Amino acid sequence: MGRLNTLHFVLIPLLLLAKPAAAIIPAPPELQAKSHYLMDFHSGKVLARHQEDVPLPPASLTKIMTVYVVFHELAQGNLHLDDRVTVSEKAWRAPGSRMFIEVGKQVSVADLLKGVIVQSGNDASIALAEHIAGDERTFAELMNQHARRLGLTNTHYTNSTGLPDPEHYTTAHDLALLTRALIAEFPRYYAWFKIKEFTYNGITQRNRNLLLWRDSSVDGVKTGHTEEAGYCLVASAERNGMRLISVVLGTASENTRASASQALLNYGFRFYVTKKLFDADKPLREVRVYKGNAETVPVGLASPVYVTVPRGQEKQLNSEIQIAPQIVAPVERGQELGSLTVTMNDAVIGRHPLIALKKIDTGNWIRRLLDEGWLLIDQWRSGKGE
Repeated sequence: MGRLNTLHFVLIPLLLLAKPAAAIIPAPPELQAKSHYLMDFHSGKVLARHQEDVPLPPASLTKIMTVYVVFHELAQGNLHLDDRVTVSEKAWRAPGSRMFIEVGKQVSVADLLKGVIVQSGNDASIALAEHIAGDERTFAELMNQHARRLGLTNTHYTNSTGLPDPEHYTTAHDLALLTRALIAEFPRYYAWFKIKEFTYNGITQRNRNLLLWRDSSVDGVKTGHTEEAGYCLVASAERNGMRLISVVLGTASENTRASASQALLNYGFRFYVTKKLFDADKPLREVRVYKGNAETVPVGLASPVYVTVPRGQEKQLNSEIQIAPQIVAPVERGQELGSLTVTMNDAVIGRHPLIALKKIDTGNWIRRLLDEGWLLIDQWRSGKGE
């Protein structure tokens, strides 16, 4: 009996000294798709990928960019939801999925947008393109300019619809980046992507995104299908403040693309968690400023800091602030003065610039003279290793 007690006494300290068990994360699900991608919306963390940079025909996923351009024009004040668009013969004759607008009739921008988003109308896409840019070819160049601005390096558009063209392509990676920008920049309009059906001209059509019916956390985004592209889906879902974006390209059926997307989303939500560590524009530290009209300047972040980590490992997160030595006025608001490093289990998972949150002008001659002396003293201390 005494021997058993001794063993028990020895084991307890060993257990207390043991490190927390590492999170067990299985490999992402294998999908019957040409390409796929899963990322966290807030942090940009990639959770699953396969052939994500291979250019492929996007079919009607093209309309994510078409809608992005329209939203941008609305935000710039160049367009209004109640503007009336005259339907051209080209738009009216558009093949494939249609909203069933009529040549010569006038349709509001709001209705055309819903025709694109919910009904995937090629006719509505062309009508909007012509209204904004004069013709569809010019609108496609506008799409390409936005693609370059957003860093979509493997994307090129020749039309607003996604109808097949050898020079019309994108990637799963680029589609995720585009979708992230659309949700971030236009949250008001993004809400339209969860509309399940839309009626125009007496014809009701259902949104082809099956996940809107299967999963209440899904609120978008867009389906696509042509013979060349196969069945494609960009989906986004939000659960407990964590939003994921999934892209699935080149599946064999409507049900397969929905099931593959659901598998990706479930994987991400099950095994990962996203945490907001710091807000933007809030002081993290007051930093000494020499020769200024104030002795310190508040530093913080230009944008919030989010991290996505294996579920259960959140307590292993740490952060450290590094500040540039001897900051001298003038200091401009937004000027980079240091960095914030985020680590998990001693590995760096993010580094973010720290900026001045207010402007500090040069101080009077007395302040400048006194601080010149303090600068010399600090330099001497640094040389002594203090």
